[in-house]
Amino acid sequence: MQRRTLLSLLATGSLVPAAFPVLAQAAWPSQPIRLIVPYPAGGGTDYFARLVAPGMGEALGHPVIVENRPGASGIIGATAVARHLPADGYTFLLGDMTTYAVNPSMFEKLAYDPLKDLAPVTMTAKFDFLLVVNPTVLPVSNVPELVALAARMPQGLNYASPSVGTTHHLATELLARETGMKVVAITYKGGGPAVQDLLGGQVGMMFLDRASARSHIESGRLRAIAAAGAHRIPAYPDLPTVAEQGIKGFEVEGWQGFTVRAGTPAPVVRALSAAYLKAIAPAEVKQKLNENGIDPVSGTPEQFTRYIEAETEKWRRVVRERNIKAE
Repeated sequence: MQRRTLLSLLATGSLVPAAFPVLAQAAWPSQPIRLIVPYPAGGGTDYFARLVAPGMGEALGHPVIVENRPGASGIIGATAVARHLPADGYTFLLGDMTTYAVNPSMFEKLAYDPLKDLAPVTMTAKFDFLLVVNPTVLPVSNVPELVALAARMPQGLNYASPSVGTTHHLATELLARETGMKVVAITYKGGGPAVQDLLGGQVGMMFLDRASARSHIESGRLRAIAAAGAHRIPAYPDLPTVAEQGIKGFEVEGWQGFTVRAGTPAPVVRALSAAYLKAIAPAEVKQKLNENGIDPVSGTPEQFTRYIEAETEKWRRVVRERNIKAE
């Protein structure tokens, strides 16, 4: 009789174990979650965070609240997550190349160790970068012409950098290392002022993300002379990469991803990753990201760890060889 009753309950779904998945989901999260963006509101990282946060919150059953913690090349925001206690996943970070792979080489004493204090969740996005020039300042159409022009200018070519250690900055220094060009970084407090001076002719060139460059390329005020990544950009199929123009092995792209404090339980990490995948699934979200030059990606924590390690080694060499110092 007891066996028949048990089987009956199992068949009808009335037995308590059938509710176990619901209970497991209810255990985490049980409150709102903070997504730390280590940069000011209005930039590409902030845009991405605010676009995916609502979908992640819906998937998790509790709001994901974006909190901007800018300053010190992303160190303030990254440290807030790396030092967050307990390691419960209620605070996580959307960091980028600078946060994870460049800061360890730029700063002798860093308040966090990206691979010891933070646990990767998933890479989230890559960004197309282009090498652009103001054609009234640098009348060139490709990389070989730029290198030839630089050879005739012993004082060096000025370029715009939103800040030390950014993709924009290090891509130019890598290009200079690979070509022998002399370049002079003009550093700004953010991408907006840097682009304005590039448009105004105070500086001649810049590696710039596609979203920021698009309207200025279309207007003719800026000229794209190369794609920075390993492949041509679909939006600019006729624009060759830097590598295709003779700088073999040159490959630079912006990237970012989620991390939590080290020690966060694996089920929480998986829940955040799954929520992210649901957030980027809608066609309208993908379209908005594409329009802004953002390619959403994903992967395992292990894959993201290996990528961070490779990028850290790559940029360590550039920082040391170019004698780049933190401001």
